[in-house]
Amino acid sequence: MIRTLARAGLVLAGALAATVAVAGPAAAHGADAPDGTDYRTEVSAVTPGLPGVTVRVVEAGARLELTNTGDRPVEVIGYSGEPYLRIGPDGVYENTRSPATYLNRTIAGDTRLPAEVDPAAAPDWRRVDGSTTARWHDQRALWRESAPPPQVRAAPDREHRVRDWAVPLRAGTETGEIRGTLDWVPPPDAYVWWVVATVGLLAVGALGLLPAGSGPGARALAGLGGLLVLGGVAAVVFTVGRELDAGARGVGGVLTGLLGGQVWALLTGLGAIAAGFFALARRPAADFALALAGACLALFAGVANAAVFARAVAPVPWPATTARILIALVLVAGAGATAAGALRLHATSRHPTPTPAHP
Repeated sequence: MIRTLARAGLVLAGALAATVAVAGPAAAHGADAPDGTDYRTEVSAVTPGLPGVTVRVVEAGARLELTNTGDRPVEVIGYSGEPYLRIGPDGVYENTRSPATYLNRTIAGDTRLPAEVDPAAAPDWRRVDGSTTARWHDQRALWRESAPPPQVRAAPDREHRVRDWAVPLRAGTETGEIRGTLDWVPPPDAYVWWVVATVGLLAVGALGLLPAGSGPGARALAGLGGLLVLGGVAAVVFTVGRELDAGARGVGGVLTGLLGGQVWALLTGLGAIAAGFFALARRPAADFALALAGACLALFAGVANAAVFARAVAPVPWPATTARILIALVLVAGAGATAAGALRLHATSRHPTPTPAHP
């Protein structure tokens, strides 16, 4: 059973890698999606309520997402009062004359405006998507300055309301707005999380000091395999969570986002699961598989997402503490398995297992 699961994991990882080679870019995940932030953006309401219109925050507050399943288009108004986006039954359109069309392409809002931009001119609509959902950075809902607000600098250990914000909407002759809040949330003490992860990986790595061929050594190999499976599962869960937070909907949307934006974290998670079952089966070269898969897991799924240790808002749809626990487990399992596997390989090279003589 274990061998079958290990082979299945390896086949799945290979299939995903092959699919990635021809996959298009992710529909949900933005290129500059943050790994975490200390500013919490929330949508309070859409007033007045528009039939079929729902709005939510995605990518840890970096983007707003508006879905319009109603029978008439809804326009998002730009920074100079001009039409910026139009979302309706026939798809998503952007006004090429609106400054917001270009400024909202990055979270920093630093895109250079082309010469044809003129918020006072008649809209020039360009279709950009066939769905009924638009996602965009909106500077009204973000804090763009490099330094925190004055009230945060005065008391950084307290939560602060930075601003109440509003984004105007228009549906035909009816006007409305998206209302929301922007708050500063004190970040956690990253030192504590790094200490926990370091102590944990050292304890796991010490299992590699047990004699490889002995009973305790065999049990240590099984324990390392089981821990690596848990670390791989944690990496996959966190990666899926990032796609859900980025706005992916349904299994197809999640898979598209995974293949286009989080593929390495996903593949290393799946690879760690396969290597863990490989070690549980006590297959030849299990120590090498532990070391290699553990290193990839720690690097591509652990270190790459370690910003959650120092940020109050994590890019997942769960409490930030849950995200930190998952990444700590990834680091402990990955780096610990790497150290233990390397130690076991070194011990085996110094004291190779004797080969039985044949008559």
